[in-house]
Order: sequence, then C-alpha cells, then structure tokens
Amino acid sequence: MTDTPETTPEAPWTPDWSQAPEGWNWLAQDADGQWFWYRTEPQLSWAGGVWRSNSRNQQPAGRGAPDEGWADSMQTRPGAAAL
Repeated sequence: MTDTPETTPEAPWTPDWSQAPEGWNWLAQDADGQWFWYRTEPQLSWAGGVWRSNSRNQQPAGRGAPDEGWADSMQTRPGAAAL
C-alpha cells in the first residue's frame, strides 16, 4: 500500500529560521500553537502552557496547530554559538 496525499499526515508546521530576526536564537511553541522567536532563552511555564521571556525579548513567529508536545518544542538557531 502506498501513501496518497489524502492519507499522508502533514508534518507539523514550524517557522523557518531564515525568517528569524538576527540575534533571536530561540524558537518555541506554546500549547495553543503560537510560535515565538526569543532573544533570550525562554523558560517553560507549565501552568500557563507557555514559554516565558521578558516581553521585549519575544515576538510572534507564526501559528501552527496546538501540539501536546509543546513543552519539547524549544529550538536553538542552527549554527548559533553556544550561549
């Protein structure tokens, strides 16, 4: 049996790092599906289903589908120096 477009699940949408502002080296998705770029490393906030950082250090990166694995979504910019 081969997969057809109707039966092949789409990969979850993730923002493209080429769209990240320079120096914003973290990306994470909140439980509601909203993605954010971060200038400083965000901290996980289980109670709110969000990643937290000072509001000046985060900006929207796009919206994907809500994901039960949101708490594992944080990424560091590929090639960014260890911070």
